[in-house]
Amino acid sequence: MKSGLRNQLAEKMAGEITLSDSPGHALKKWRMNFEVAPGMLAERLDVSPSVISDYESGRRKSPGTAVVGKIVDTLLAIDEEDGGRHIQKFSTMLFSNVEDDVIYDLHEYETAVPLQDFADAIGCSSLWGSLDKPIFGYTVVNSLNAIMQLSSDEFNRIYGWSTERALVFTNVSTGKSPMVAIRVTPFKPRCVVLQGIEAPDVHPIVVKMAERDRITLLCTGMDVDKIVSTLREQEW
Repeated sequence: MKSGLRNQLAEKMAGEITLSDSPGHALKKWRMNFEVAPGMLAERLDVSPSVISDYESGRRKSPGTAVVGKIVDTLLAIDEEDGGRHIQKFSTMLFSNVEDDVIYDLHEYETAVPLQDFADAIGCSSLWGSLDKPIFGYTVVNSLNAIMQLSSDEFNRIYGWSTERALVFTNVSTGKSPMVAIRVTPFKPRCVVLQGIEAPDVHPIVVKMAERDRITLLCTGMDVDKIVSTLREQEW
């Protein structure tokens, strides 16, 4: 799978790790995104597992560009040997040409953010699922425009670089439309936030769909602009 997309994905990963204020945390995020155990990565790199642990925790000096490139290539090679599932997923998300009236805001976190902290910041009420989970990003989406304008492939791009994120769907009436759209696409977010609706007004089937797909479901009455500004101000 030595394709152009594969190479572009490698450049994206290496660039993010190298330029990050916390390269070790960025490295750990990508290793976890590709579901590669530290021991397996260490074995393929012919180093001790403690070396990987020290890089990720910041105990060891950040690796140089050559080492980062080798780590990234190893992660991709391991995935290719397993069918390239993660490469395909992230390559699908590589370019986001979605209009501004569909995505209001999209952000990736360098380190895991507790979902509870995220929910508290934008005044969420819990409808189903655990808040004791991390997220690595969020997307604020115009619910109606996303459903009306995006193809299934384009819809997948709202996930940014990780499905372990919160999708905030704005101006929903019952919550059914965004959850149905998620059900018929291959990727599932860690959390869905329904904006502009109170808990009693959420259709019961929405909660059942969230439970079936194991998606934490929240709702908030906070104004969209306030959500965007609040999340951008957070120092996570």
